[in-house]
Parts: sequence; C-alpha cells; structure tokens
Amino acid sequence: MEASENSIKLYYNTEVEKLQMPEYGRNVLKMVEQLKDIPDKAKRTEQAYAVVKVMESLNPQVHQQENFAQKLWDHLFIIAGYDLDVDAPFPKPEPEVVNSKPDPIPLNTKPIRARHYGRNIESILDLIASEPEGEVKTAMIRSLAIYMRQQYLIWNKDTVADETIFQDIERLSGGRVRVPEGIELSKISADANFNRPGMNLNFGGKGGKFNRNFRGKKGKK
Repeated sequence: MEASENSIKLYYNTEVEKLQMPEYGRNVLKMVEQLKDIPDKAKRTEQAYAVVKVMESLNPQVHQQENFAQKLWDHLFIIAGYDLDVDAPFPKPEPEVVNSKPDPIPLNTKPIRARHYGRNIESILDLIASEPEGEVKTAMIRSLAIYMRQQYLIWNKDTVADETIFQDIERLSGGRVRVPEGIELSKISADANFNRPGMNLNFGGKGGKFNRNFRGKKGKK
C-alpha cells in the first residue's frame, strides 16, 4: 500500500543535526534559530531573555553552579554557534576557550617497590628521613611501622614479625631511616580484622556471623 500524499513524515534524531547542548532539547535550538531571524536587535534581545528563562526551567541543575546566570547565557551562545547578535548581560564566550581541553594530570609512573604498602609509604618515609633524631622521629617511625604491619597482614600472611617490618622500613627508605633499638609495636588482638579493600565482611569480630558459625562448627565433633 502506497503512502498517502497527506501522510505525516517522521523525523528521527539520527537524521538531524547533532545538538551542542542536549540537555535543552531540540525545541530550544529551534527557538534560538528563530532569534537569529528577528531583524530588530532590541526585539531580538528581548526574546533572547525569554529563551534563557526557558533554558533555566529545563535545566534547574544549573543553579548549583557558581554564576549560573552567566552559564545560561554562555549556553545560549553555544547553541547559536556563537553567531547571535544581542545585548547580553555577560560577554560572549570565546569558542577557543569553551572547546579547549584541560591540561593533562601528571601521573606518577615510578614503579611501586612494595605494592602491599602502597605508594604513599615512600612519601612518608621521605618525610621521616628529613626529621631530626629524637622522640618525635621515633614516635613517627613506630606509628608508621604499626600501619605497615596492618597493610602487610591485609595482603600477605596471618602473622608477621616486627623485625620484618623494621627491615622493610630501612630498605624502602634506602637506609635513610633507621629503626631505633628497643622499639616495640603494640600486640595484635586475637579478634583483629584486616580485610582487603572492598571486602566489607565481619569475619573476625565477636558478633560476626562467620565467626559464630565457624566456632559452632568447630565445637561439634
């Protein structure tokens, strides 16, 4: 059956021009295009204010941004392809500035010497190495050792000797940090729970479901 001459032709978004600001929809684009056809600049400016009000109602999230009124006018010019002659309350944005890409974030590509401790450990060791000898530096070394032991237990074994942690401190610092004689770390509780990141499971706590079930099964013979 042939289509009638009076039948309505359907248009799809894939067949029309891509929207520069999709959040405002194609109807706002049509409004902006009609603005350009208004010959009188004063009337064109008046209608531009009305279009901005429509854009504000369609995109209320813009109120969360600083200087949101200027943002709306910037969006109006972007939709118009920067080709809109009106007396706007803000200067017209420059395409070079709007389309410019942010500076790339420099990444630290230096390999991590001990992944189970993380990259920040090396920075902390640099800080401790710059400290003068004394009680403060000893306290910093002890606190760092306790933290490193916790990280070690997350990724490796169930137990670790204090001497292993001390050796890692001196090795990772390149010998710049020496662990003082007689330093001791606090004892680890039998109920201590060291889960890997992302594993929010209560395996070791007294009230943990796994702990209760395990003890219950272990007690049955």
